[in-house]
Amino acid sequence: MYVLNHGRFVIPRTELSYPGHSLKLHQHAADPVKSPVDLVIADLEDACPYEFKGDQSRRVMVEAFNTIDFGHKAIAFRPNGIHSKFFNGDVEALMLGAPNRFHGIVIPKVRDAEDVIAVASLLDNLERRGGWTHRVQIEALIETPQGLIKAYEIARASDRMCGLIFGIADFAASLGVSEIVEDQNRNFLYAKQAMVVAAKAAGLHAMDNVYLRLWRKGDAPDRVAEIERGLREKNLGAAKLGMDGTWVIHPQQAEIANSCFTPTAQQIDRARRTLRLYHQKGGGAMADPDSGEMIDEATVKIGLMDLAKGSQAGMVPMPELHEWSEKSRAVTGYDILELMRRVA
Repeated sequence: MYVLNHGRFVIPRTELSYPGHSLKLHQHAADPVKSPVDLVIADLEDACPYEFKGDQSRRVMVEAFNTIDFGHKAIAFRPNGIHSKFFNGDVEALMLGAPNRFHGIVIPKVRDAEDVIAVASLLDNLERRGGWTHRVQIEALIETPQGLIKAYEIARASDRMCGLIFGIADFAASLGVSEIVEDQNRNFLYAKQAMVVAAKAAGLHAMDNVYLRLWRKGDAPDRVAEIERGLREKNLGAAKLGMDGTWVIHPQQAEIANSCFTPTAQQIDRARRTLRLYHQKGGGAMADPDSGEMIDEATVKIGLMDLAKGSQAGMVPMPELHEWSEKSRAVTGYDILELMRRVA
């Protein structure tokens, strides 16, 4: 969960990664119509050609963050890897060149908790030097078998941690797997759900990997429909595994991806009805008189999580969410939304 200014928090449904060395792409990413995403990630790592790495791309990033209005989007950047010769320069340039102009740093190929601790210590120093008034948060990319095995330790390594992201391409390469598009939620089921469990155990959000197929201008309608169908199926499957959102690499993916991680109006109505009925009847286990489905405190918590997702999408007022969560706390002694960091 990204905590932004004035207490607003964002659990991203979509994180748009784009090459950070292009000012034009920053402008496109900021556009609320062209890029309707929750978070943008300006990339200095894989999406940045080698010839642009270093000072040239850093200057563009600093200019973009200082001059472009990204609106209500959360803003992050991905430096080159912590073991790369570019890492320290990337982080220092952005932290000192654009203080208070972004919210997070996405660390690629995190191997263990020590990587996160080192980055957090560096941020401590640079925030003091740069005069920051808010703390930069960290998302860690889980892209290696080592990182997956230690995902919970990574998630708990610093109070700056806000999310884990599954990086399918590098992870698959480590396993010697070449097919990363078809049947990925089945073929990478263990890895994806292990990362989700680690993230949720630490109260962080969990982001799914990108879908690598894009349609192009001139593609036949059938081809476009096929790609969009694959994008939707992949993300609906990821949502069923507990992912909160997904990485996207082009704005064309945003609308479909957002919808996959947003509850429908019918789901919101059902959650409200379940909570209302449960508390009217005084709790316990009961059957829904209309559907016959069983309702108890556990299913109430599922409803609360649906309402929390709806709140992020602007469908549920935050005071209503707090009211329902307080009713649950009064019965059980704990608040699942607080435990899962779904309320600020």
